[in-house]
Amino acid sequence: MKTVKFFYKKTTMDLQVPDDTPVLVSGVDRLASDKDGFEIVREAMEHPINSPKLSELAKGKPDCVIIISDHTRPVPSPDILPHMVRELREGNPDIDITLLVATGFHRPTTVDELKGKLGDALFEEFKDKIVIHDAHDPSRNVKVGVLPSGPDCILDKVAVEASLLVAEGFIEPHFFAGFSGGRKSILPGIADAVTVMGNHCSKFIDDPHSRTGILDGNPMHEDMVAAAKMAKLAYIVNVVIDEKKKTVAAFAGEFETAHRKGCDFIADYVCVKPEPADIVITTNGGYPLDQNAYQSPKGMTAGEATVKDGGVIIMLSSCTDGNGGDFFYHIIADEPDIETAYQKFLATPQEETRPDQWCSQIFARIARKYRVIFVADPEQKEMIEGLKVTYAPDLDTAYKLAREWKGEEASLTCIPNGISVVVRD
Repeated sequence: MKTVKFFYKKTTMDLQVPDDTPVLVSGVDRLASDKDGFEIVREAMEHPINSPKLSELAKGKPDCVIIISDHTRPVPSPDILPHMVRELREGNPDIDITLLVATGFHRPTTVDELKGKLGDALFEEFKDKIVIHDAHDPSRNVKVGVLPSGPDCILDKVAVEASLLVAEGFIEPHFFAGFSGGRKSILPGIADAVTVMGNHCSKFIDDPHSRTGILDGNPMHEDMVAAAKMAKLAYIVNVVIDEKKKTVAAFAGEFETAHRKGCDFIADYVCVKPEPADIVITTNGGYPLDQNAYQSPKGMTAGEATVKDGGVIIMLSSCTDGNGGDFFYHIIADEPDIETAYQKFLATPQEETRPDQWCSQIFARIARKYRVIFVADPEQKEMIEGLKVTYAPDLDTAYKLAREWKGEEASLTCIPNGISVVVRD
């Protein structure tokens, strides 16, 4: 027997499994480096991809907005932002720098979360120059064009009015945009609700190209790239992190080419072949992405890609922050069954997309086809059951129940970090 450690909160839930049980893991940890993340980012910025150095871009610019990630993204900002700030000031010592938090459709980031993300020194320096994006306040956003798919492209005024717009971020598999990072800092990061909902429509979510690890032909990605161009996103610094959230690679420069190079790089490490099984255990990678149910379809899609028809997916996500969005929750919870909810998603026109429908649609797509056992904190039991799946307080209980459903001879595949892998042939 061997022990498999599944990420949960800031620790793990462990399970003893037979030695021959397939375990699908990212190969990013093979990128061990003598250098720390701070040095890795510095070197990447010394040799930007298809772009002048940031210090050159800053020349003659009175101000700059740096788009930073919110509390749901484990971006190692202390590795990135000091270099970006230094280079900006090298190019223009008087440049006025603002940090714009890309909340997308998420709740506002709290002061404590900003401190935890930035570290004490950065927070103290910029605490009066931090703006938190609000997708739901039309007065704070402005139209800059129209997306290829038709909806208006409406973005945060702070970004649109900037003399120079740049962004930090990180690249990992993403369950409908292909990979995170790059253009996602703009859409959905700093986009108005109208634009996010147009891009995240049911037709696009249902498109087979809107899947983990796919960029080419992905209609959501194409809209996002267009939005970033309309925003005049001039430069990015995106990193790759390992399972311990440590920076192991960095890509800086023009947003489209630098991001693509980073995606191609990480694909060599995160793509794994399916191991079809009756029972699949997956996670949302632990903290911070397992804080709510809204984020959880990300890890569930990894299980979806390798579970057999009629199989069981055990999903580990603490949901300490609750459902992550009342719209996300009630779109499913208020329907009589999961199939009814799913069919309503498919019938929703692009211009009538409802808030958080995309995550609910993916959640329903999986839950209607497979039996899902959801492991979360005990106080979230009622919420989890409202999503039409089975609640379990811990992994042992969930695994025992799955065995009861599928039999003692049922096959098992383990995915310790469901958001770190691309499961595909």
